[in-house]
Amino acid sequence: MELKVTRYEVDDAGVATVWLHRPERRNSWTGRMHDEFRWICAQLENDPMVRVIVLTGTGTTFCIGADPKALSGYVGREHYDPGLSAEPANPGYGVRPEFDSDLAWQLGLRKPMIAAVNGACAGIAVALAAFCDLRFAVAGAKFTTAAPKLGLPAEYGLSWILPRLIGMTHTTDVLFTGRVVRAEEFDRMGFLNGVFPAEEFDAAVRTYAHRLAAVSPASVTSAKRQIWADALSPDARAAVEESKRLIGTMMREPDYKEGVAAFLGRREPSFRPGREQA
Repeated sequence: MELKVTRYEVDDAGVATVWLHRPERRNSWTGRMHDEFRWICAQLENDPMVRVIVLTGTGTTFCIGADPKALSGYVGREHYDPGLSAEPANPGYGVRPEFDSDLAWQLGLRKPMIAAVNGACAGIAVALAAFCDLRFAVAGAKFTTAAPKLGLPAEYGLSWILPRLIGMTHTTDVLFTGRVVRAEEFDRMGFLNGVFPAEEFDAAVRTYAHRLAAVSPASVTSAKRQIWADALSPDARAAVEESKRLIGTMMREPDYKEGVAAFLGRREPSFRPGREQA
């Protein structure tokens, strides 16, 4: 696919960075961006050398949501810009039926995804960040769902994901009012994993991503699967029993052997690529 509104690269440690890339339009979301983003993530998901995906925006904005100039053109329609293809790439699909949808597919990826919110984050971009596994923001970044001010519902699963991240009390405030929430307040609510000054932001996120890339890919994928399976289940016993089953399986794998050898040898482990769980 020819990439016009996104770009990506992968470093030697297996950390992939994906940029929403419309700086002249503050990285506003379009159907083409939707399709390109899914296509990129499909490539990264299938690349055994990739261990972590970092999602950010070009310049000093993450994404301001739907293109403001296009909003009036959507009046009377039932959807936003439909994109390039009726059948975009489907990374993360097939893991659980609950994840086979726009944005929710991010929960089905084997690779952990970090949202590096480097500036304004509005509308669909809040959902985009929410469905990432981890979220960091630059100090002072502004977040808003915007929907109540546009006469729209809670968009793209925010009514499902936000209560699981920040609780019902904060969710009702954020979704009912559509008010601007600064990064520092969102951090206190529990939406973010950290907030960093602008001059430290890129390095801090990069350091965290490389730390994550150094642990067992199989362990990260397994934990991600467990977290969301257990979030969708009320059965604590099933969670314990499934973890015991996974322990028995993964103790026979090379990552466990390497992890033990590194621990006993007082060195850092070196996990080979391509060991993610299905």
